[in-house]
Amino acid sequence: MSNSSHNGDIKKTLTEMQFFVTQEHGTEPPFTGQLLHNKRDGLYHCLVCNTPLFRSETKYDSGCGWPSFFEPVDSNAVRYLNDYSHGMQRTEIRCAHCDAHLGHVFPDGPRPTGERYCVNSASLSFTDGQSGEQTKG
Repeated sequence: MSNSSHNGDIKKTLTEMQFFVTQEHGTEPPFTGQLLHNKRDGLYHCLVCNTPLFRSETKYDSGCGWPSFFEPVDSNAVRYLNDYSHGMQRTEIRCAHCDAHLGHVFPDGPRPTGERYCVNSASLSFTDGQSGEQTKG
């Protein structure tokens, strides 16, 4: 399947913001994400391919305006790329399975990892650990 037809198929299933974030490496405005204040127990998945990415136990309020986690569900869940856009050097994170853009990771997080995975809500879906209800970011 060509990349353009793949993007056309994905575009039909995502909102404009979800497509912008996951496929065009965009960023949702701070403090606007559907999952920013989610406090329920459960699992955060890639919105595009449903791969598990983060556990609710690793989510914390960093005050940055996007959901923040201190570690992924496992070391193979996300992939890391150097990002030199916007005149900065950052580390971009993407879903290791489908390459959807998630956000960035910074070395200013809490213990035990010291990392802050700053993730766009629009790149995630959340599955409630008790009810199984799924919420898309």
